[in-house]
Amino acid sequence: MAINTQDSTCLPLQEKIVHNNKTARAVELVILAFLVSMLIYRVVSFKDQEHSLPWFLALLCELWFTFIWILTVCIKWNQCSTKTYPDRLLKRLNEFEFPTIDIFVTTADPILEPCIITMNTILSLLAVDYPADKLALYLSDDACSPLIYYSLVETTMFAKLWVPFCKKYNIQVRAPFRYFTSKSSRFKDVSLEFQHEWKTMKNEYDDLYNKIEVASQRPFTFTCDHNSDFADFCDVNRSDHLAIIKVISESTGLPHVIYISREKNSQHHHHYKAGAMNVLQTRVSGVMTNAPLMLNVDCDMYANNPQVFLHAMCIVFGHKNDQDWGFFEFPQAFYDGLKDDPFGNQLDNLYYVENGIAALQGPFYGGSNCFHRRKVIYGLSPNDKIKNGSIGNEDLHKVFGNSHEMRESAAQILSGSNAKIENQKSLSSLIEAAIHVAGCTYDYGTDWGKKVGWLYGSVAEDILTGLNIHGRGWKSVVCSPDPLAFLGCAPPTLVSSLTQQKRWADGVLEILFSDKNPLLLTIKGNLWFRQALAYYWICLWGPRSIPELCYASLPAYCIITGSNFLPKINERPIIIQVGIFIIYNAYFFWECKRQGMSLRMWWNLQKMGRVTSMTAWLFGFLNVMLKLVGLSKSVFEITQKEYKSIDGDDDKNVGRFTYNTSPMIIPGVFILFVNMIALVNGVLRLLKVDYNDIWMEVLGLGLGEMFCSVWVMVCFWEFLKGLFGNGKYGIPYPSIWKSGVLAFFFVHLCRSFS
Repeated sequence: MAINTQDSTCLPLQEKIVHNNKTARAVELVILAFLVSMLIYRVVSFKDQEHSLPWFLALLCELWFTFIWILTVCIKWNQCSTKTYPDRLLKRLNEFEFPTIDIFVTTADPILEPCIITMNTILSLLAVDYPADKLALYLSDDACSPLIYYSLVETTMFAKLWVPFCKKYNIQVRAPFRYFTSKSSRFKDVSLEFQHEWKTMKNEYDDLYNKIEVASQRPFTFTCDHNSDFADFCDVNRSDHLAIIKVISESTGLPHVIYISREKNSQHHHHYKAGAMNVLQTRVSGVMTNAPLMLNVDCDMYANNPQVFLHAMCIVFGHKNDQDWGFFEFPQAFYDGLKDDPFGNQLDNLYYVENGIAALQGPFYGGSNCFHRRKVIYGLSPNDKIKNGSIGNEDLHKVFGNSHEMRESAAQILSGSNAKIENQKSLSSLIEAAIHVAGCTYDYGTDWGKKVGWLYGSVAEDILTGLNIHGRGWKSVVCSPDPLAFLGCAPPTLVSSLTQQKRWADGVLEILFSDKNPLLLTIKGNLWFRQALAYYWICLWGPRSIPELCYASLPAYCIITGSNFLPKINERPIIIQVGIFIIYNAYFFWECKRQGMSLRMWWNLQKMGRVTSMTAWLFGFLNVMLKLVGLSKSVFEITQKEYKSIDGDDDKNVGRFTYNTSPMIIPGVFILFVNMIALVNGVLRLLKVDYNDIWMEVLGLGLGEMFCSVWVMVCFWEFLKGLFGNGKYGIPYPSIWKSGVLAFFFVHLCRSFS
């Protein structure tokens, strides 16, 4: 059913759609009942066990799994989504009533994040259906790369042709590298004029692509002439340089385009993406354009729906209650995803979790595709009422720093006096003030990164910042229009996918050891209890690796030692374990089928759930533990992005696991080895049994544990293939022998306990 969020006299601009979830709830409660029954059985039968260690470890692991399942049920209990109506918006409002919006694109490495991907994202944003004079686009270059600056200049010149072409012919896909494909290049029932302009535009884009490609494949050379646009990049060190801010385009029929590379100094912490966002999205833009709304996107997330800003305005004008949205975002989705998601990184399996969280206080801030209200980022709570001129200059200085321009713009935003800000100064005249707030020491002695802006203290700055906003009592909204608003690149390899997952697990776990712990924000702040449970569900990704790894090792331990952690297959309690296994897998498959996934995709998500938790999440957990004792420091690892979904491989190799010397491979090979050894041990034991005389003894030989060992091996089947693979498809020998040593040590320990 739909909940009308507007007066009954007019059609709503947006609706909250509540989905029927009764069947899923019933199955989830059945699974929970089985889990609780299993725990009760463990406790009651504990004193009867000859080998208490595996029984006790299984009890601890199953307690953890039950706790995680309770969190999952609480999150998914209610399901809702938001639907927007941009056609109604255009009939109700004039364009001059739309607010100004500052757009932020962030990139940090022209190699791992190829410039042509970033430039296509920028082109798609410049061409959206929204008044150009109400938009300003900022590109944050954390690599301080002349290649990125050169690419932006050339792209802006091409945009003067591309944007009018898109709007003249109502082109739907406005990222050129997606538009100029074989599927998009068919001419059917179109005019000769369009065909001519299409070919001209294709040639212009090819020229742009070639310029960027040529520049990226050789050292970027330029003269250090002070009159040159590239003079600021002369002999620059990407980790130690002054701030560079350049206005590329201003009042030319396009949105403003500004290049930023913040100041860096090896003596000062730059706080990774959070630091870049505070410089770019809040301070520099606050000084230069100071729009009340801000959109941030990752460099690979191009605008797939040209009406994305109109959908956003439906949220802005469709809510009467100011508290209903502190931020709203569009889901992260991916183009040219590998068939059946072999690496489990396309996030499709989180659909029902996202809809469940949307029915609470709102979705997590995912770091991209998100519209923020500047006043919320500046620390305002829902019930705060600030009058213009009521904020003391000393208070503003303490919070926002010593820049007069920054304090003035913040006062305007916080007092709500700038529903429409018209800056009379040219952007070029504000560069000096912008460079001042982009300094690497500007944060010191202020609330930046503590109470204002993107928060510091975690490499998952997005989750931490969103948690802080929810903790102040704001809600958030997620909207998924058709076609999807943004599309980006999924990690193209196993290792890059695991690297991304490790960073997430590391960052979200750090939050639990900060003053933004969800439980503290529930007690002292305005975070809803069930929303806090949702945050715990994601923050506990790292610790989940320990019981997962332990439970995957238990079958091998029991087979080698002749013990058991499961009831024997001729005992009635085995029905509990079998019931959980069958019902859970059937339930997950049913959820996948409801989303249109194939059987193969369901299986890929299943196996990658085990692989990711025992490899990437494990290293994320260990990294946080080492940081807590001072033996490690935070490192922000950039996820590799590719311009093409197929990197020169034959079709038969697309989606195959590739390996390198990353230590994250070792736990997977270790689990594979110990279960292989255990199965060999178990089979040899079965061969010694006289089946005619002692059939009941056969039933007690750990057949349940052997089945579990087989299941674990099947989940890590790609690692088994990697042991015999060649080149990048083979696991490196150092990883194999390290895993072998660990497996040998594990077997030795098992035998010492037997």
